[in-house]
Amino acid sequence: MSKVSNFGSLLRVNPLFADLGPEVIDCLAEMATTRMMRAGELLFQVGDPGDTLYGIRRGEIRIETGTEAGRRIVLNSLGAGDLFGEIALLDGHERTADAVAAVASEVFVLRRSDLLAYLKREPDVAIRLIGLLCSRIRYIAGQMNELATLSLGARLARRLTVLAEDFGNEIQISQEQLGAFVGGTRESVNRQLQVWRRAGYIDLRRGCVVLLDEEALTRMAQEPSCA
Repeated sequence: MSKVSNFGSLLRVNPLFADLGPEVIDCLAEMATTRMMRAGELLFQVGDPGDTLYGIRRGEIRIETGTEAGRRIVLNSLGAGDLFGEIALLDGHERTADAVAAVASEVFVLRRSDLLAYLKREPDVAIRLIGLLCSRIRYIAGQMNELATLSLGARLARRLTVLAEDFGNEIQISQEQLGAFVGGTRESVNRQLQVWRRAGYIDLRRGCVVLLDEEALTRMAQEPSCA
C-alpha cells in the first residue's frame, strides 16, 4: 500500500481532518515522512515543541509522564492506525508528556511547518479547517451531553452508524479511536464490541469493524436519554 493511501486512511477517520475532502487529505499525506523507531526510543518529551502530527503505521507508542518520586505512569497506549498530536500541529505549544516506542515501531510524521506553508498557498483550506475546528468544539459539547445522558452502548452504536454513512459497512478504525469518539476506554469499547460480535451484529478484524446488522445498531443508537 502506498504512503499516501496508508497515511490518508488514518486522516480519513480522524474527526479533525475527515471532512477536508480526499484531495486535501492526499496532499497532506504526500507531505508526510516516516520514521523507524527502536523499542524504548523516545519520540518526544515534556517541553519539546509541539510541532508535529504523528500516525502509527505499525508498533505501539506509549504516552507517559513521571512523578516526583521517579515513577513512570502510562497515560495512554496507542497502536497501529492511531493519530496523535492534532492540536500541537495547529498551536505549536510545548509537549506535556513523553512519547516512547514500547516496541519496534514505524510512525508517519507530518510537520507543522509543512502544513502552515500549504495553508498559506491554499487559504480556502485554512478557512475550511477553521470551520472544522469550530465544528469540533460543538461536537465536544454534544459529546459531553451524550456522556451525561446515554449509555456507552448507545454512544458507540451512534458513532458506528454515523461512520457507516461516510465509509460503508467496513469501517477502518481502531478501538482506541472509537473510545476517543464516545468517551470510553479501549477496554470498555472492546467489551461492548465483543457482545455485539457474539450477537451477530458486527464482525471484528484487525483495525476494522464490519457492520453486519446495521438496523440493530440503529435501534440501539436511538436509546432515549436520561435527561
